[in-house]
Amino acid sequence: MFKKFLIVIAGFAAVVLVLGFVKAAQIKKMSSIPHVQPASAVTTMAASSVAWHPVLQAIGTLAPVEGVTISADAEGTIVNIAADSGTAVKAGDLLVEIDTSVETAQLNATKARGELARINMERAKDLLESKAMAQSEYDSVAATYKQSLADIAALQALIDKKHVRAPFAGRVGIRLVNVGQYISKGRALMPLQKLDPIYVNFSVPQRQLSDLVLGQKISLKVDAFPASFTGAISAINSEIDPATRNVTVQATLANPGEQLRAGMFVQVEVELPAGPPQVVVPATAIAYAPYGNSVYIVEEMKDPEGKTYLGVRQQIVKIGATRGDLVAIEEGVKPGEQIVTAGVFKLRNGAPVLVNNSVQPTSNPAPTPANT
Repeated sequence: MFKKFLIVIAGFAAVVLVLGFVKAAQIKKMSSIPHVQPASAVTTMAASSVAWHPVLQAIGTLAPVEGVTISADAEGTIVNIAADSGTAVKAGDLLVEIDTSVETAQLNATKARGELARINMERAKDLLESKAMAQSEYDSVAATYKQSLADIAALQALIDKKHVRAPFAGRVGIRLVNVGQYISKGRALMPLQKLDPIYVNFSVPQRQLSDLVLGQKISLKVDAFPASFTGAISAINSEIDPATRNVTVQATLANPGEQLRAGMFVQVEVELPAGPPQVVVPATAIAYAPYGNSVYIVEEMKDPEGKTYLGVRQQIVKIGATRGDLVAIEEGVKPGEQIVTAGVFKLRNGAPVLVNNSVQPTSNPAPTPANT
């Protein structure tokens, strides 16, 4: 029985040894075959040299070219509001009418007295010419007539003040009074603003003052609208704010549809003169890392056996300004070099690649995404 047991153990050991020798031979054979990493599919783009116009960014506020809050110049009861909220008016259009019934009656009475004074003066003139009236009496009659004319003018001026008119063309805001309301002198009635064109006021550091000139182009964005608006610098303040050391700049821009409104918060970009040419690549080409940002440059390489293949070289770069989908490279890349634009996350230095440019990532310096 023990002899049979030993025979089984010996047979099992022989089988294990045979299998071990076979597996070892297979591993040795596989290790002798050189390992070739499969090529990674990537997209590439030639690094280009462009002269970007640097921009100066600032925060601004929109202000009307002309804007006031219309106030009452006389007291009384409002009998008519000719321009309701949001109405576009021309210069001289009637906005609010205050009751003038008392003043109109007084004006009619004064005109009647004035007509009588005129007749008396004409009679006195005839008597003076015929030597039937003294000069002093004629002077008194003439003064009475002139005083009646002044009284008429004063009452007419008071009536005109109670017909509040637009001092300039613009758009009425939300009115602050109602028909039948009694108002005192100086009471605010409604805002009136001219919105086309419109001003944008913003501040820049004093060190940027030499970069600004009248007529310089600006663009602004407001979160209420996806499109940007353009204008030009129309005024630069003559003094620097001693608290912030900033200078206030004013630009004028067209606003034909009156989309922009006074008081809006806007982001302003002032286009500065073009700087030296810069090498730019798509933002997707940058491999960001704590030890340094890099790109992968596609070029021909040789493997250990001397065979040529298309591979990538990792290049540490110094990145500069960004504009849309593009990034400026200050150091590390030359114009014309083929840069990997998609698939950089799966690459390493010297890795083989297969270029497939049928689909390219976006590289627009001024993108307008549809989902913004």
